[in-house]
Amino acid sequence: MTDEKTENAGRSEENQRRFDIQKIYTKDLSFETPNSPVIFTQEWKPSVNLQLNNLHTIIAENVHEVLLSMTVTAKLEDKTAYLVEVQQGGIFRIEGFEGQELEHMLAVYCPTVLFPYARETISSLVGRGGFEPINLAPINFDLIYARQKEEALAKQQQESNH
Repeated sequence: MTDEKTENAGRSEENQRRFDIQKIYTKDLSFETPNSPVIFTQEWKPSVNLQLNNLHTIIAENVHEVLLSMTVTAKLEDKTAYLVEVQQGGIFRIEGFEGQELEHMLAVYCPTVLFPYARETISSLVGRGGFEPINLAPINFDLIYARQKEEALAKQQQESNH
């Protein structure tokens, strides 16, 4: 009988956790080719730079907007071939997660869900701009999150030593 009560308590605790994707959308979008059409006459061996940012806000109880911002810049020598900026947004219902777990969901899990959408948008825009579509490699948001936590801890320790 005790095992049954323990099992049911575990189930109710699991049932309290909830993660739902309510909406995925493109919030902001920009594509520039400042050196076209001359850039199309050059040999295509670009250097590509990716900048990434993740923001989240609470929009209702247990409902969060997460924005994955990506900027891709392709250059040939010192000339910018193209610049793409995308803010991929998502509205997520997240219940039953607190503290570090909630932070992890917002900083890692949600951006992982949003990334394929942002990657496809960027590739499509680049192709429509007359360039070879770009296929961005998957991003390890767990690793980025861990590095940010380490940097924050190191900064905090450095500040407490002064």
